[in-house]
Formats: sequence, structure tokens, C-alpha cells
Amino acid sequence: MTTTTSAAATASSAPTPEPAVGLRRVVIGLLLAVVGLGCVAYAPLFSLLVLLIASGCLYEFAGLSARKGPQLEVPVAMAAVWAYVALTHFGLIHRYEGILLAGTVIVALATATFTADAGYFARSGYTLLGVLYIGKLLSYFIAIRALHDGALWTVWAIVLVAFTDIFAMLVGTVIGRHQLTRLSPKKTVEGAVGGFAAALVAGAAIVLIPGGHLAWWQGAIVGAITSIAAQAGDLVESALKRDAKVKDAGSLISGHGGVLDRFDSYIFGGIAFYFALYVIGAISQNRLTS
Repeated sequence: MTTTTSAAATASSAPTPEPAVGLRRVVIGLLLAVVGLGCVAYAPLFSLLVLLIASGCLYEFAGLSARKGPQLEVPVAMAAVWAYVALTHFGLIHRYEGILLAGTVIVALATATFTADAGYFARSGYTLLGVLYIGKLLSYFIAIRALHDGALWTVWAIVLVAFTDIFAMLVGTVIGRHQLTRLSPKKTVEGAVGGFAAALVAGAAIVLIPGGHLAWWQGAIVGAITSIAAQAGDLVESALKRDAKVKDAGSLISGHGGVLDRFDSYIFGGIAFYFALYVIGAISQNRLTS
């Protein structure tokens, strides 16, 4: 009797597949990926797209922070995020990043001092965190686009993250039985493995693309690193939402929640992809344009 009860409890705690919701998420995810891939062809347009996404993510991050206490200084953080995007686009971020971050801290502290009665540490801290988490990390996609053959690398980075998301959802919906973490009850071990395997294959497939300049095993390494980081980014955002006691960061995108919900994987995936290229030696032959 005890064994039966235990088995029933385990079954009831397992993630419940939702095929209709999962299919809608996949379709919308594919449409968003197509839009992103279309913008890659023209670097300024792609940077503008990153700017719009970063702005939406920061706005929703500010909403999450407000549920924990004092909200970050939104105008200061937004200006800093825009500066990150602009400086990265024009190849100046390495020269002026220190000034940008120092200025952000100073202005955030000064603004909090004159506009708030309390929470100065929290306001300035959340502001800097938002700028780094959203502005700096998403700007790595612009840095990837600025590489020699940057359009190819950017498309590949988007595909790797998209494959991770889509196949994690599909595999988790169809055969997912074991919960991955309490942070996100619907994520499963099977889904995580499925997303990782899809990115691994998509990474190795770079050898089939003219101009890829990589061996299959190098591509597989990039795919593996990017997939792990993308899934970590998803879990980090889940932790932020759990801490704020909300299901979604926003409601802008049907079936996906908010902008931050949709692009959480890309926030970590971009920087991981960039440094994975560095690790395998690709960036040593493809330096950033000035």
C-alpha cells in the first residue's frame, strides 16, 4: 500500500505535458527566429533589433525587481543599455566600457538620492545588474555580427539557441517524465538532453556549410557550450521569476509570456557562443572590425 501511494505521488509530481501550448510556443519561436535571421543580413538593422529586444527585457526586469522592493532606476538603466548597444555596434565598447559602468553607478546613486526616501543600495544595485545582465550580455550578438563572416556566425548562434529551446520543449512535452529542477516544474531532464543533443548536431553540421571554416568536432563543441549556457539562462530567469513570485515576466508574446521569457536563453547563449569561438580558435582568425 505504501509503495502504491509513493508511486502515485511521484507520478502526480511529474511534469504534465501540454501539447497544444507546446506547439504554439514552437510555432511562435520559429516565427521570431525567422524575423531575427532576416535582420542579420544588414548589420545596422540587426543592432536595432537587439536594441528593441534589450529594451523590452530591461523593462520587464525592472518589473521583477519592483516586486522585491525598490525598483531600479529605469531611465538610467535604459540609457546605459542603449549605450552598450551603440558602443558595441561601432566597435568602441572596449575603450569606453569602464567609463560607461562607472557613470551608470554614479548617476544611479545620485538619482536614487534625490528621488527616493530609502533603498539606495537596492536601487543602484538593481540598476547595475540590469545593465550588465541585459545590456552587456545581449550586446554579444552585435559583437558576433561584427566578426569577419559575422552574418554566418550570427545565424549559427541563433540557430543553436533556437534548436535548444525548440527541441527541449518538444522532447520534454512528448517523453518528459523527470523534473529537471524545482525552479521550473515543467522543465524535464529529457527535455534538457533533447535540446542539448539538437544543438550538438546543429553545431557539427557547420562542416556542411560553405565558409564555415570549422571541423565537425569544433562545431559540436560550440553547439554544446552554447546549449548549456542557453539552458542556464532559461533557469536563471526562472529563478528571478520565482523570487518575484510571478509566472511570467510579461505578457507581450502569446504563448511565451514576455520579451524576457522569450529571449532569456539568448542572453547567456550569445556570450557563450562568442567565447566558444574564441576557445576553438575561430576568433583568433576573425577579429572584431574597428
